[in-house]
Amino acid sequence: MSKFVVENRIWDKEESLTHHELGALQGARLKETVERVQQVPFYKEAFSKTGITPEKIQSLDDLQRLPFTTKADLREQYPLRMLAVDRSEVARYHGSSGTTGTPTMVAYTHNDLKNWANLCARFLTGGGLLPEHTVQIAFGYGLFTGGFGLHYGVERVGAGIIPAAAGNTPKQIMLMMDMQVDALVCTPSYALTISEFILQNDIPRNALNLKYAHFGGEPWTEDMRTRIEDEMGILCFNNYGLSEVIGPGVSGECAVRDGMHISEDAFIVECINPDTLEPVAPGEEGELVFTSLCKEAMPIIRYRTRDIASLNPEPCACGRTTVRMSRVTGRSDDMLIIKGVNVYPSQIEQALLRVEGTAPHYLIEVDRPDRRDEVTVKVEIMEDSFSSSMKEMQGLKDRILRTIQGVTGLRMNIELVSPNSLERFIGKAQRVIDHRPKS
Repeated sequence: MSKFVVENRIWDKEESLTHHELGALQGARLKETVERVQQVPFYKEAFSKTGITPEKIQSLDDLQRLPFTTKADLREQYPLRMLAVDRSEVARYHGSSGTTGTPTMVAYTHNDLKNWANLCARFLTGGGLLPEHTVQIAFGYGLFTGGFGLHYGVERVGAGIIPAAAGNTPKQIMLMMDMQVDALVCTPSYALTISEFILQNDIPRNALNLKYAHFGGEPWTEDMRTRIEDEMGILCFNNYGLSEVIGPGVSGECAVRDGMHISEDAFIVECINPDTLEPVAPGEEGELVFTSLCKEAMPIIRYRTRDIASLNPEPCACGRTTVRMSRVTGRSDDMLIIKGVNVYPSQIEQALLRVEGTAPHYLIEVDRPDRRDEVTVKVEIMEDSFSSSMKEMQGLKDRILRTIQGVTGLRMNIELVSPNSLERFIGKAQRVIDHRPKS
């Protein structure tokens, strides 16, 4: 367990506006955004089909009249047909990897980059970062927005940066020790790899100066947070972002760590039922939808993220008044439907982390032999839990099976695999292989 505490600090006054002040600001910026996207052929055509003009957007209530934007829309406009400015005004390009199809490119003006850095500075400050700290960034630097977004956010706070990039775990830990790093930035799955290396090599905890970690880039559970904090003796903070909207900086946790504060002066957030597209009640899980309010180069209207979470509009004990989102529990487009039951990989992870003797490394394989869905969960066991006794190993399998069934309501096949046998990830972890026919 961590011995560190975080002093409650707020970076911007816009994080604690009154409901009235925030509504007025959002309304004015929404109207400006709708005017701006008239320069984008995609939106101009979409608005003309429904008779929308900037003059008809008078308040936030008019948001519902605007069309949704999807990932497929962005791919169809590849590479830069969503630009709202001349290319001479673009200062930076980022984008998705395109490993699952045509990539999506995003662009930033110089002012966009300033705003982006400031948004990241908000959650970094909320998570304890001070100008005197040193931060090691173990995200990939490139088209992926995470590395550069956090880099410039840390610079905005005034802290020192070690741009270690992703991979080469022994060197990462050497730098942490030699440079007495205060905070780590990476994916939670890579933090597990780092923690595992530290434990396996008997590196004493006092050899490191780590206090905090800021994780993003993939969904992770509260149980995973507890495990990393217990193993590394640090405080871990969750943040959320996506390149299509801006990158990291959309939301992040404060010292209270009871949900991630969304920067509502920069984004309008909705939470909808992904099937009916109707709003869900506060506290109810749904798909997050974002409209950017300050983006110049490539603003976006009602972007369907496919990320599943809930919203909490109640003011936080930290003093911020912005709505908080829960951690992302999964995605509506990578949700597994098993025998008619919706299952997210994060539910499997949640179950495994509750079973003593299992490592936080797993792989879910789905197949359909004999026209029936079948799920096999490959689970690494801890070194000290390995036994030559078939009875003990069967007991561990049974405990895992019961725990997963208790969380998901489904009975799955459990396959125990030896320590360090499953692939480790330095970026987003691939947890699912679905062998079922696609049609």
